[in-house]
Amino acid sequence: MPKKNTIQRVTLIPGDGIGPEVSTAAVKVIDAAGANLEWEEVEAGVGVVQKYGKPLPDHVIETIKKNKVALKGPLTTIVGKGFASVNVELRKTLDLYANLRPVRNLPGIASRFGDVDLVVVRENTEDLYAGIEHRIAPGVTQSLKIITGKASKRIVEFAFDYAVKHRRKKVTAVHKANIMKISDGLFLETAKKVANAYPKIKYQEVIVDNLCMQLVMRPQQYDVLVLTNLYGDIVSDLCAGLVGGLGLVPGANIGDKYAVFEAVHGSAPDIAGKGIANPLAILLSGILMLEHIGQMRTAQRIRQAIHQVTQQGKVLTPDLGGKAKTMDMVEAIIAEMK
Repeated sequence: MPKKNTIQRVTLIPGDGIGPEVSTAAVKVIDAAGANLEWEEVEAGVGVVQKYGKPLPDHVIETIKKNKVALKGPLTTIVGKGFASVNVELRKTLDLYANLRPVRNLPGIASRFGDVDLVVVRENTEDLYAGIEHRIAPGVTQSLKIITGKASKRIVEFAFDYAVKHRRKKVTAVHKANIMKISDGLFLETAKKVANAYPKIKYQEVIVDNLCMQLVMRPQQYDVLVLTNLYGDIVSDLCAGLVGGLGLVPGANIGDKYAVFEAVHGSAPDIAGKGIANPLAILLSGILMLEHIGQMRTAQRIRQAIHQVTQQGKVLTPDLGGKAKTMDMVEAIIAEMK
């Protein structure tokens, strides 16, 4: 974390589709809030493959290593063919082992539940997403689920440390150890050991399918969820749906040395260039970034302005039930900070 009053240089990756639009929006709001930042913009995604020969150029990784912190718009991942996911490659290369997804309602935004406030902590580097798969024979494939004690320990410790720092009361380990007794069993055994070192935080366990049912019935019973990679990917999106969708939740990928904050929604090519993209997800991710680097007052200033705008409900993008343009919403948020 940089010293107080020093300028933090941040790598900005605008992304694909609506990425450049929402990234521009985020920068405008963050700068208007008085953040002590300097932006270094670099290109990545499917749009740069012809230019660099791959969607994640080497210099992007080097820039993040130099600046330690990045803010990223959505990047397109081609399904079933082409290049590997840029998001996955970033996490692996920089060892961003913790995916953090706080999920809470925004004032004035209609959703199925009105009092959701939970945090999804997802292991980011292994499990089935290790990408170890092959064809055994025609029509037969195999993917390997990799779970290690080391990765399990550090993600559960991350979840408990987060709970302590943010005054959360409970951590729930999510698993399928009743069926995958060795792999998920190792994760669960590790979680129990880690929990013993945090006696002031309540610890519980839940089978992943039961968790999904409980979440759509009574999400208020959960506080911090810690999950392996695949379960975390699925459950984090499910939780976003509880408060209105991926356009309303932030995301962060955090390691011991580097952190990448991102809009977790897709690149939405169908509305790219129309100026109507919802900027809230990347803005909320920017708030997480500001908190991460110690600029707490600026983060709170932006959060309060966003809450004022959503509560009033007068300047909202079409996906939120309004008719405003992206920049209309940006200007409304900035006006609330003056």
